[in-house]
Amino acid sequence: MRPLAEIPRQVLGNVRTVVFDVDDTLTTHGTLTGEAFAALWSLADAGLRLVPVTGRPLGWTDAMAASWPVTLAVGENGAGWSLRRGRALEVGYYHDEPSRRAQEERLAVIRRRVAEELPAVRLASDQPARRCDLAYDVGERERLDDASLERLSSLIEEHGARPLVSSVHAHAIAGDWDKARGVARAAHAALGVELEAPAELARWLFVGDSGNDAAAFELFSASVGVANVRDHLHRLPTPPRWVTEAERGAGFAELARAILEAHDG
Repeated sequence: MRPLAEIPRQVLGNVRTVVFDVDDTLTTHGTLTGEAFAALWSLADAGLRLVPVTGRPLGWTDAMAASWPVTLAVGENGAGWSLRRGRALEVGYYHDEPSRRAQEERLAVIRRRVAEELPAVRLASDQPARRCDLAYDVGERERLDDASLERLSSLIEEHGARPLVSSVHAHAIAGDWDKARGVARAAHAALGVELEAPAELARWLFVGDSGNDAAAFELFSASVGVANVRDHLHRLPTPPRWVTEAERGAGFAELARAILEAHDG
């Protein structure tokens, strides 16, 4: 990873869409600071499209799409999306309804097994707002030891789902989405944009911080990590190309300033 100060001005000047993780990238220890929220508005006011892609529930991305200055909000690590068209809120999903019903049954089995074998492992506090995945608290309000996290991941895999660990949650994902695939499908379905086109992809930048951002770091050639990404490099086969000096929301604001400076030039 190279310092953000070394990113070519042309790369930032070419950016038209900023895709960003939320927890510990936009937020700081669970709080959306005034500095970070002002940075969002500054980017939006400059005409850039903003796309949060988060492990948080689709119920939360509904609220983001309805109240934040964003073009599109992708939730549950790519399982679905929300967007505002005029006064209406539209939602979409990576998989069709029959597939989602089958996935829900698989997740119910995993939930029962985890409760039986790992009773100390807690569901994420936001689980009631989820529609497509199952999430456990590993770093938000609870601290899960390495052995328990490893066993939790094994249980998820044993029942046909995929474990995905962020800075705050361990997810059981029963479909084949991830943040890269989820953003690409949402961009196509909601915006009519094909990210497979190299010229289009070059206009998108991704910023994140942890293991569930791995696929997005790989997809987007303009990839940035906020400084706390260094704590999660062991879960990132492809690290971001550049890294901010500041952590979390302050790092996001640092990146926003760099993008705006490149556009002003």
